[in-house]
Amino acid sequence: MRAMILAAGRGERMRPLTDTTPKPLLEVAGRPLIDWQLTRLAEAGAEAVVVNTAWLGEQIEAAVGDGRAWGLRVLYSREPAGGLETGGGIHRALPLLGDAPFWVVNGDVWSDYPLARLPPRPAGLAHLVLVDNPDHNPRGDLVLDGQGRVHAHGAQGLTFAGIGVFDPALWDGCRPSSFPLAPLLRGAAARGQVHGERWSGVWHDVGTPHRLAALRRQVAPPSAGRGA
Repeated sequence: MRAMILAAGRGERMRPLTDTTPKPLLEVAGRPLIDWQLTRLAEAGAEAVVVNTAWLGEQIEAAVGDGRAWGLRVLYSREPAGGLETGGGIHRALPLLGDAPFWVVNGDVWSDYPLARLPPRPAGLAHLVLVDNPDHNPRGDLVLDGQGRVHAHGAQGLTFAGIGVFDPALWDGCRPSSFPLAPLLRGAAARGQVHGERWSGVWHDVGTPHRLAALRRQVAPPSAGRGA
């Protein structure tokens, strides 16, 4: 199984921490965020992981290397200055991800969701992990019905956790450019091609210094680290 970690963002809301350090290398319990991601992907059975880079990407490559510290093969999709947003970044990486469905994890989320429970292929074009709405996103992003189908609109919205399985066909017709993932997901959801699940465990969007500090207070340092 191949996977992708979205790591190209500038991290504007995380400044000044990200002025000199890319967000995936900010530490939680003594380990960079990307170390947590790679460890969990390896434990879930991923074999190759694509990491997209833009802002201070050379630091990420120096820290992660070829991935052998995690028992993985890490490949890099390098983007131009400013990055290509989530949708454009994944589109650019498709040649490295191959023709089969792949997992995607946002580089700025921290969760105890067991990635091994992600399906190897979605029942449609995407399978998304959704969580209860945090304070910074009270209206949510998408709606999950009782049959596991995701809808673009409706009551009781949930927040996309930044974890999912995607079929490359979701990007059919897209051209190389900078664009977000959300419109693709909403369009596919409107056609009944997106499914998902609700996760009620631990999940944090590490998007600001305040939220990073809160996560650091909650996560105890592990007895032994791995990797970067």
